Amino acid sequence: MTTPFVVMIRNIIVIYIAFLICHPVFILYNRNALQGTLDGLFWPMLKGSLIFDTAGIMYLCALYIVLLMFPLHLKEKIWFYRLTRIILILIASVGLMANLADTVYFPYTGCRSTLQVLREFSHEGGGQIGSILLSSLIDNWYLVLLFGIMVWILCRFIRIPAVLHYKRTYIYYIVRTCCLALSALCIVAGIRGGLAHNIRPITMSNAYRYVRTPAQAAAILNTPFCIIRTLGNEEMKVPAYFEEQELESIYSPVIIPDSTAAFTPRNVIVFILESFGSEYVGAMNPGTAGIHDCTPFLDSLIEHSLTFEVSVANGRKSIDAMPSVLSGLPMLKDHLFLTPTIMSRPITGLAGELGKKGYYSAFFHGADNGSMGFQSFSRVIGYDDYFGREDFVKEPQYGGNSVFDGYWAIWDEEFLQYMCDMIGTFPQPFTAAAFTASSHHPYNVPERYQDTYPVEGNLPIYRGIRYSDHSLELFFRKASAQPWFRNTLFVLTADHTNLSEHPDYSSDYGNFRVPIIFHCPSDSTLSGRRNAIAQQSDIFPSILGYLGYDKPVISFGQNLFCTPDHETWAANYQNGMYMYYKGEWLLKFDGEQVTGLYSYRTDPALRNNQQGEHPETEKQMETELKALIQQYLEHMTSKELVISPDQDQS
Repeated sequence: MTTPFVVMIRNIIVIYIAFLICHPVFILYNRNALQGTLDGLFWPMLKGSLIFDTAGIMYLCALYIVLLMFPLHLKEKIWFYRLTRIILILIASVGLMANLADTVYFPYTGCRSTLQVLREFSHEGGGQIGSILLSSLIDNWYLVLLFGIMVWILCRFIRIPAVLHYKRTYIYYIVRTCCLALSALCIVAGIRGGLAHNIRPITMSNAYRYVRTPAQAAAILNTPFCIIRTLGNEEMKVPAYFEEQELESIYSPVIIPDSTAAFTPRNVIVFILESFGSEYVGAMNPGTAGIHDCTPFLDSLIEHSLTFEVSVANGRKSIDAMPSVLSGLPMLKDHLFLTPTIMSRPITGLAGELGKKGYYSAFFHGADNGSMGFQSFSRVIGYDDYFGREDFVKEPQYGGNSVFDGYWAIWDEEFLQYMCDMIGTFPQPFTAAAFTASSHHPYNVPERYQDTYPVEGNLPIYRGIRYSDHSLELFFRKASAQPWFRNTLFVLTADHTNLSEHPDYSSDYGNFRVPIIFHCPSDSTLSGRRNAIAQQSDIFPSILGYLGYDKPVISFGQNLFCTPDHETWAANYQNGMYMYYKGEWLLKFDGEQVTGLYSYRTDPALRNNQQGEHPETEKQMETELKALIQQYLEHMTSKELVISPDQDQS
């Protein structure tokens, strides 16, 4: 029982148990996000957890297994076995830490963290990340305690083998070579999910075999598997659903301008509001009981603006929003958009296109200038200038670093006041975009507002939304006195949703519901609530269409101003599952087959799966979605993301 092979198996079983404990912890912590009932899913979820834990553990333990089993008699010393034990404990501890950390992070993204998340925060300052982590550790001290207990268990029960001595060296090499071969076979089988020739290595999307929703899929996945599985995953695999000619006839991302429209050079300001999900906006929920309205100013603005019956984000992370909103390029794959491969290519964007009409452009974000990769992306899509924290503190009249929130960025109130003054110096016409920050975790407000915006209700985010809404009100109050104000189109949306408690917002549909608002003080026709579907990637082509822009552009959205309500659509992607909205229906598709069809407007909680009951609708939506996916991946890998001058002229 003390031979290396047996001890190795024992030690890996200990790690299995530790990983298994993480799943009920994840479920309990995120019970509100696990939409639908878990009845009848215990055994399928347990089976799925074991499969993905096996893959994750094999990834993590491969080095340990090879070191322990490698046939080299000179290494058979007690110090070497102690070293391998330390390596195993450290690796397993990192894996458990990632699982528990993701338990806390999941409510903000709705999916397991992948390599994208690590890259997303790679530009943040060490001090900021340190403050955020310290705050999270304090808030979730019980998970820190659990992690300590689990590490103690690893140290207590992970053993070292006895040093064996073979009278004949060749026997040692035969035995160890066989053990290494068997171990290698187990590693490969674990990572692939089996050894049959028709089994492909499991991916995150395979989790849907065992569950019903993306949230439940996240519950059976583990973070080490998700991160390792996305390492080096810059190359996207393009499905060949259709031949090129048929593909173009079904869907093309080229937005053709209205040949009869005359260009109107209005100014354009786009606000991407941190975490402003529709759940917090009373005006987006007329007649819905139980909504915690946190946005009195936004409600009043919506009364004089154009909104949509259905409006959704294309992603669940901040990094997803900027390409979707400002370039019409949604995140429709488990893949970070801001990779060197993509960023080195010409990319279309609002600033670049309006620059062709003589517009000056600027992007505003109150965090450090390199934060989240926003500055780099703004340059790629044509913004002339970028104004961040470093620029803000050069203007001491606004408070400098004394109004830094201590975690992410300058408080919204001061930064938006600074933005308003800066806009007053811009030549017209201009386009500006702002990404707010104060309604981000940990949802603090400035000291002077502690009594004005106390903690309220069941979710800590409510006070952060109220403060940011007030900051937005102060911006509009100041801007309304400026000469450029009435000739400006304002577009407001959220980057993604956030914490939820209302049942209508705890489903796969609700997790993406954000406001999309078009407002122009001098245009009363931009008002009302259209019975249409809008998504973030519609904003870019819709702004161009509203202005009467006369050049074609590539966008995986639609011009809402020239698309009939019944033809509008939206798509988003989460945890390997595509969701496609059109008319009254929401289709779920895992890349290979349809997994659900829901009447999402009357069943926002998505409790009633009507797959198979409406075959014609289902088939048509599947065809349209497949064409969208194929076009998207072809353009992201090989086709152009901009219209060349030759194409433009043709």
